[in-house]
Amino acid sequence: MSKNSLSWIAVAPDAPYFIDGDGADWTPIGQNDAISWPELAGLFRRRDLPAVEAHLRWLVEHGVTCLRLMIEYAQVRHRYFERPAGTAVPAMVRLWDDLFAMCERVGMRILLTPVDTFWMWLHWRHHPWNAAHGGPLDHPSRLLLCPETRGAIKARLSFIIERWGGSGALFAWDLWNEIHPAQAQGRADGFGDFIADLSQHVRRLEQRLYGRSHPQTVSLFGPEWWTRPDLPIAEPIFRHPDLDFASIHIYRHGAIDDPRDTVAPALAMGEVVQRCLAEIADGRPFLDTEHGPIHRFKDKHQTLPEAFDDEYFRHMSWAHLAAGGVGGGMRWPNRHPHVLTPGMRRAQRAMAAFLPLIDWRHMRRASVAITVRGHHGFACGDDAQAVAWIVRRRALLPDGRVDRAPGKPARVDLAMPDGRYRVTDWDTEPGRVIASAEHVASGGLLRFTAEAVCGDRAFAVRRIG
Repeated sequence: MSKNSLSWIAVAPDAPYFIDGDGADWTPIGQNDAISWPELAGLFRRRDLPAVEAHLRWLVEHGVTCLRLMIEYAQVRHRYFERPAGTAVPAMVRLWDDLFAMCERVGMRILLTPVDTFWMWLHWRHHPWNAAHGGPLDHPSRLLLCPETRGAIKARLSFIIERWGGSGALFAWDLWNEIHPAQAQGRADGFGDFIADLSQHVRRLEQRLYGRSHPQTVSLFGPEWWTRPDLPIAEPIFRHPDLDFASIHIYRHGAIDDPRDTVAPALAMGEVVQRCLAEIADGRPFLDTEHGPIHRFKDKHQTLPEAFDDEYFRHMSWAHLAAGGVGGGMRWPNRHPHVLTPGMRRAQRAMAAFLPLIDWRHMRRASVAITVRGHHGFACGDDAQAVAWIVRRRALLPDGRVDRAPGKPARVDLAMPDGRYRVTDWDTEPGRVIASAEHVASGGLLRFTAEAVCGDRAFAVRRIG
């Protein structure tokens, strides 16, 4: 159905980032959304298509390039993609026809996953794939093991590919949302075969129909990796030969899922990203595709104060980027109403404005040592360029936010090869250049002084000549 007005996204041939069809840098700036949440709810039964399209245009104007969406969001029973199993619901097909057409027009792309495993599990008694309703499966603890269910998954993927897979609005596939041992009767040794089967099915069909294929990943609920070291989880998530980029959902217990200040979550985000990069053997891209205060919202039934949440969001986004992730990660709103705040949108726009300062398609990122007295910091780069982000230590207000009163100038020490560099000092809150100057690295150390840092600061470093 697509006229292919948007070019397809691909992994850059020489760097762990993404490019568009013209070979230009492309970065996923966005968040998780759902077809039943407020900003996209007008799609269902075409209740208010103009409002949805206007919202998508507004997002693009704020630098948002990508939404992560589930083809079926099973929190409510009238959004099932199939009913009965194997028969697509006409209203849902029309909804996705409309959404893909809108995304083509406005320049938005979708990271698409075919199954909402969380709500499917919780509402299994209602799901069309349940054997009680004529589906193939008796219980979701065998989702990854049942051959008939595997056939249903591949049939759904085939339908999506044949109808919307030719569209450049499809950024990439998250072939399976939050693959989990509970879906394989407590085991993870079959993850690799499950991923290979879905991946090869999708790639073969796309190649046959369109002569190319979209990038692929499989997401993991992060805590399963670091709390279950007895299970073989890292290999299929970070190094599977059929996947193009790696992804987990960074819900670090306490610091991120129930934050008390806005600095500890950023430190947790950066540390997890660096740990993930250490697991990747072939230099593929990595990005967080879900994070947020899930425990505070879902279990404690509390919405973070907006000013606190805006800073928590911004800090984690920059820590993700500077630690070596692609973009700022993808927030699960975990707010009431279930949308991002205006302050979060400003933060997305500020990061989008910063991105052109780096030549991403040629940056072979690795962690870069950074030292700044009185600040925490993360940096990544190669021998020609780097991205760094710092945030003040021990300067918290009573509500957990960082005191943004002007501090002293900060001396930054960055491990870079000898040579001349241009350092652009970036204010992350309004999204603007504070200063840009040339500096010389000597003895493997690039040293420069940033003007008084109010809270946090980012830097783009590029070799001259």
